[in-house]
Amino acid sequence: MANVEHSGPGNALGAGRADGPDPRTGATRVVLWLFAAVLAIRQVAVVLRTPEGERLTDLETWIGPEGVLHVNGSFYDADKFTGTPFAGLVLKPLTRAGEQTLGWGWTFGTLGLVVVLGLVAAHALPRPVARRTALLAAPVAVSLLIVSLPVRNTLHLGQTSILPVLLVLLGLFVVRGERAGGVLIGVGAALQPTMLLFAALLWFTGRRKSAASTGAVFAACTALAWAAMPHDSWTYWIHHLAGAGLGANPDDTANQSLHGMLLRLGLTGPLETGLYLALSAVVVLLGLRRAVRYARDGQLLLAVAITGCVAVVVSPTTWQHQLLWVLFAVVGRVGKRRSDRYMWPVAVVLVSTLPAKMMLPNMPVTEPIRDNIVLIAALAAAVVVPFLSRAHPQYAEPIPTDYATPVPARWSRVPLMPFWRRVVTRPNLLLELLLIRVGYSAYQQVRLAATGGTISGGRATAEEHGAQVHAVERFLHIDVEHWFNHLTARTGWMEDFFNFYYTSFHFLVPLTILGVLYVRRPADYRWARSALGFATVLALIGFWAYPLAPPRLMPDLGFIDTVHGVQDFTQPDYGTLTQLTNQYAAMPSLHFGWSLWCGLVIAVIAPRWWMKVLGLVHPFFTVCAIVGTGNHWVLDAVGGAAVVGAGFGLTYLLSGPRVRATARAAAGAEPVSDRSRDDLVKGRTPS
Repeated sequence: MANVEHSGPGNALGAGRADGPDPRTGATRVVLWLFAAVLAIRQVAVVLRTPEGERLTDLETWIGPEGVLHVNGSFYDADKFTGTPFAGLVLKPLTRAGEQTLGWGWTFGTLGLVVVLGLVAAHALPRPVARRTALLAAPVAVSLLIVSLPVRNTLHLGQTSILPVLLVLLGLFVVRGERAGGVLIGVGAALQPTMLLFAALLWFTGRRKSAASTGAVFAACTALAWAAMPHDSWTYWIHHLAGAGLGANPDDTANQSLHGMLLRLGLTGPLETGLYLALSAVVVLLGLRRAVRYARDGQLLLAVAITGCVAVVVSPTTWQHQLLWVLFAVVGRVGKRRSDRYMWPVAVVLVSTLPAKMMLPNMPVTEPIRDNIVLIAALAAAVVVPFLSRAHPQYAEPIPTDYATPVPARWSRVPLMPFWRRVVTRPNLLLELLLIRVGYSAYQQVRLAATGGTISGGRATAEEHGAQVHAVERFLHIDVEHWFNHLTARTGWMEDFFNFYYTSFHFLVPLTILGVLYVRRPADYRWARSALGFATVLALIGFWAYPLAPPRLMPDLGFIDTVHGVQDFTQPDYGTLTQLTNQYAAMPSLHFGWSLWCGLVIAVIAPRWWMKVLGLVHPFFTVCAIVGTGNHWVLDAVGGAAVVGAGFGLTYLLSGPRVRATARAAAGAEPVSDRSRDDLVKGRTPS
């Protein structure tokens, strides 16, 4: 576990070979650093634009004019300060600073610590590291840290949780000498006691001087605080058992620890305490054992991340701003196949940067997982995820992905992205589910944001656009909505059938087709999924640019809402999604667009003629349902067809013919590996 592995030329801190990087890598590095700078400026602007009473709230609670660190009594009397007595001792001198100056200094200082943290983490990547990776790792690491929920939460609250993490990484990867590194880690542990677990990591990996130094410095800092503030120290260490129970309710979803999860599951009292202690002991044992193994394997940064995840899990309270260790687990390599290699990093980044409600739907059945999703990720990194060792054959050379043999497309410039979409194997299922869920959450958010975040926002504009669409349809003599809507409403079986079809098949049929393609036709799955994704993104642009009231929300035209009934437009009731959906996202109609996508996919790939016909019946019934229930204009369906056509067109333009068609054109040619594919794309004959 020597730091010598993390030194030498080509590291992410800037040292390199004399000939320097190639121009493309250098340009990419500049762009990435500019992107990181933009993210940093945006985060600072978000903090500074927040009203004074709503930003840096924890810092204000501690050292503001009425802060707890100003009082002569105990820090913990008001139950608002949850740090160690040593942390209070360190922060107390800051109470003399001007409030505005301190706020600006704290924000920019925290951002500076984040940048240093990203540089150190990039420098600590386990060797060997490709030169391009070494050059690009630092800006990528800084960008990920800036957009992560822990850092954003820290900047918003004015917390100190970046400092202990940075002290640990500096002690392990930057400072020379075991004792000096132990000093920094010991100070970090005095600020956040769970960092003492790193002393165990140091001890069991042979750095016993550093471990002893960590313990000694922690004891000295704690003793100093005890001598200066004996009553506060007694309250924190004895009365509250190392701070357990201080601050907000420990059963809040923000507490992503085992203790918080057990409380949320309804366990209380001695049973909960005993189970929490037993599970924590198991996690510490298994997690530290894994961390020691990976440290000896030369993956010290991964070992540090695992140890940090153990601290996250076993701490009585682990708030959002203390969850940064989960993001560092992204450096672990998981999966023997190249197609599986991205699953773990994507999952970690999404969990660390997106709210839990974007990861899983807001449904009772998903609450146990959704409310503990970061804890589950930390627990998985600590004791479950099978990270590859550097000696594993697939650590540096994963099993390559199979590609269909490239053939010329109809136009010479197609595909524009020849490296994309000729894969013949199925993608990683967990990665697909993550991306589909996050993509749909983004779709919901954009739909709602298009009207200012409320269903009533933009009503006047949407009704004006509705009048425009109705006028165009009358001019074209295709305004059949009123007639067909009233026919549906007065015909019982039609109303029941179209109401059921409208509410049930919109998600069921596309998900079923995607599932069947994934299992039986993986190459076609990639083609169809890409076209659907492009069509949905284009539809979001339409929702944003042209909010449109559907017929049922046009108050003067006499349409009947057969699904929801008569509505009071000032207080509408559209079921459980009343406050979460944009009712004016009518143009284009994704109800019809997705159904047309289903019909075209079935028509293209189904082996029997009757299957193709059955597939095309679905968009016909859908257009009848959306018009008959008063939910869309005829032109909305035209818009849905346009975005679906554009989705298939973009897929072809960017990636060429679909894999199955390519395979037939190649007359049964064998799939090619990554390296052979690159040769073919460049016009060379593979060896």
